[in-house]
Amino acid sequence: MTRAVPDDDAPAVVAPGVALTPDGVGAASEPVLVTVTGPDFPGVNAALFAVLAEHEAGLLDVQQATIHRRITLSALVTLPGDPARLESALQLTMPSLGLSVTVETGGDASAVHPFSTHVVLVLGRPITAANFAEVARGLAALRVNIDRVRRIADYPVTGLELRVSLPTLNPPSDAALRQALAAAGRRARCDVAVQRVGLAQRSKRLIVFDVDSTLVQGEVIEMLAARAGAEDDVRAITEAAMRGEIEFAESLHRRVATLAGLPVSCLDEVADELELTPGARTTVRTLKRLGYRCGVVSGGFSAIIDRLVDDLGLDFSAANDLEVVDGRLTGRVIGRVVDRAGKAEALRRFAQEAGVPLEQTVAVGDGANDLDMLAAAGLGVAFNAKPVVAAAADTSLSHPYLDAVLFILGVTRDEIEHADAAEGLLRRVPL
Repeated sequence: MTRAVPDDDAPAVVAPGVALTPDGVGAASEPVLVTVTGPDFPGVNAALFAVLAEHEAGLLDVQQATIHRRITLSALVTLPGDPARLESALQLTMPSLGLSVTVETGGDASAVHPFSTHVVLVLGRPITAANFAEVARGLAALRVNIDRVRRIADYPVTGLELRVSLPTLNPPSDAALRQALAAAGRRARCDVAVQRVGLAQRSKRLIVFDVDSTLVQGEVIEMLAARAGAEDDVRAITEAAMRGEIEFAESLHRRVATLAGLPVSCLDEVADELELTPGARTTVRTLKRLGYRCGVVSGGFSAIIDRLVDDLGLDFSAANDLEVVDGRLTGRVIGRVVDRAGKAEALRRFAQEAGVPLEQTVAVGDGANDLDMLAAAGLGVAFNAKPVVAAAADTSLSHPYLDAVLFILGVTRDEIEHADAAEGLLRRVPL
């Protein structure tokens, strides 16, 4: 039997938190936390790590935050020698560069890289200290720790992304966390969205939008009804249907009946008058850059929706067909109505056609007839929705800017504008 003999030239393998003594024997070393603060400039990291290298520091963790050209740079290290020697060297080097430095021993190496369990997005216009304090109190009441905070948007709303971790003992359920933060958001008058951290958050590949009062402003059928002198009656039926008081199919037939006799040219006139929701073009353009398949599912009418599909370059659409005889609307719908169940079926069909699992889909809507679609999607977003819809969706947005959906999907304003600038499309409309 042969016995393995250590190779004197082979590098020593050292476990985290163990430093080598001069004779090569491993010796336990308490982690040392070095923190540098001051004005940010090229070379801050180089200056710090040059000193650490001179003292043969082993690197356990590094984190840096910069806000308004002020840097906080922290390194958790192990040392083979006396931390006091390192501190003396740093106190000679860093202040000469205008930087402050602290050295602390006794850090918890096992706490390196705590894994955040959820991402919390806070959106407001503006977000005040009082707003943020309300959300922070909501998290603290559930013993949820805020691990990291960063700003991801300054237009058209301010967006703050919080990475948080649940307590290990008796953690709240996802439903309880969402409920508590939704309540905090209402008190703070800001939107709070909650998602689990992980690959699922960044794996979405298909998105479907409702049209009326979501992708476009207003309700198409009310615009048509105005031409028939029935706008008030139709609006009342629409509102009852969106609140869930009338089945959508019944409400649609009742509203379409008021359009009988209108010339078919009215459809083109209304299509010309449609106004996209602020941020709609930015949202679709950005998602398509990311490889999303984008579509619409509407209880409205294909003669108008088709124009929208062509304008935005959408991949899918589902809507209702109006019957036309001798150039005029008959007041009837042809074929099966795209109702609450039909919207969910369309989402599933689009996902199957695109080869995208349902858990990688997103649905955005505002009315009761969107509920099944929002529930079927991997992420259901209620957009300026009725209370029953906002309560049922995975998350809810109350600001009238559709590009806020991008922030929920982890896209930052800087990323959006960098891509737009590269194509000469960058502009900010005064709000």
